[in-house]
Amino acid sequence: MEPAENVSESWEENAEDWIAWTRAPDNDVFYRHFQQPAFARLVPRPGRRTVEIGCGEGRVGRWLAGRGHSVAGIDSSPTLVQSARAAGGYDELICGDAAHLPWEDGSFDAAVAFMVLHDMPVMPQAIRELARVLECGSPLCIAIVHPINRPPEQLADYFTEHRISDEVAQNGLRMNFVGINRPFEDYARELCEAGFVIEALHEPRPDPAAIEAAPALAAATRSPFFLHLRCRLFGQR
Repeated sequence: MEPAENVSESWEENAEDWIAWTRAPDNDVFYRHFQQPAFARLVPRPGRRTVEIGCGEGRVGRWLAGRGHSVAGIDSSPTLVQSARAAGGYDELICGDAAHLPWEDGSFDAAVAFMVLHDMPVMPQAIRELARVLECGSPLCIAIVHPINRPPEQLADYFTEHRISDEVAQNGLRMNFVGINRPFEDYARELCEAGFVIEALHEPRPDPAAIEAAPALAAATRSPFFLHLRCRLFGQR
């Protein structure tokens, strides 16, 4: 399947498949045994209010709420927002565009963008909007596909954006992952220009217990699959 002209539209097209993929017991072992435990080391303690952009069907928001966060979420897919609302955990959920957040300046003291910035054609605007709705000094925690986690033919042209469409079958389920590969410099530039300072950068690797639980994770000990960042807002330069 070719990606839709708008990557966000593709996630709405694949929303039911994503809900089935992420909620099937122990299907997404990369999230359960690897990504979530690694990302937890970056996420701050609960504060006044946390915003999550690209909240999808809500698994990260539910996890944050379980840790005591008051979470507002936004996603462009009506189907995913409806599913997240039905599952609970959020104090507020909006179907909308991360490039035009509906909240007032300084409404939040933490933000999360988990595995979504590489799905957004409007990544720079989304980062600027996060800077606007965060109060100064607030953290932004990010997870993305590692920029070198690409097919060899795309690494040969690393500095050019590549729209990707990767259909995966597993445990009787199918999911078409659609997004945009970008060099890391693009993310760093937009974060810095929006007033963020990168204070932590992790290339997580699964530990032996994770590999024992899910042997497929072993490949991530040799080559980075994901990149995790914690940034802090200090105001635009």
